[in-house]
Amino acid sequence: MSDQEQRLSDLEREMTLLSRHFIASRGPRIGQSLDRSAYVLLTRLEAGDPLTLKELAQTFHVDVSTINRQVSAMLKNGLVERIPDPAGGMARKFRPTPLGLERLEADRAISHAGTTRLIEVTGWSEEKTEQFVSLLIEFNQSIERMEGLTWSRGGAGDESGEE
Repeated sequence: MSDQEQRLSDLEREMTLLSRHFIASRGPRIGQSLDRSAYVLLTRLEAGDPLTLKELAQTFHVDVSTINRQVSAMLKNGLVERIPDPAGGMARKFRPTPLGLERLEADRAISHAGTTRLIEVTGWSEEKTEQFVSLLIEFNQSIERMEGLTWSRGGAGDESGEE
């Protein structure tokens, strides 16, 4: 295996582990009301303008049928609402409801507490944490630019302030 192949293999493994550690850091789902798909979809919808099912499917690289099932469950639970396209298009768009945003914020607080615990138990300094966050933002933004699907970050790490 070449050095580059080894680095990429190491990166893939470490990103998989990071995902596992992050999810585990949130602890038992006690107090959380959103499943993972609702959390991720609401996070995306909160970040910008309302989106169609097709736009959501493109964003997450899944079939429209998958997004349709997830959004239908969210509609049923009052987490999102279907609205006419503000630009006058024919397709309906979706945006979070106040209830959806309230539950997202509550679950985000639990997630934030888990992330804080991870940083505290690893003993990482503020400087090291800041470097890590900067690299993650840069990595994600590079991928987003490549895909043409940027996420507004509403502050830190938001280069353009645009969707």
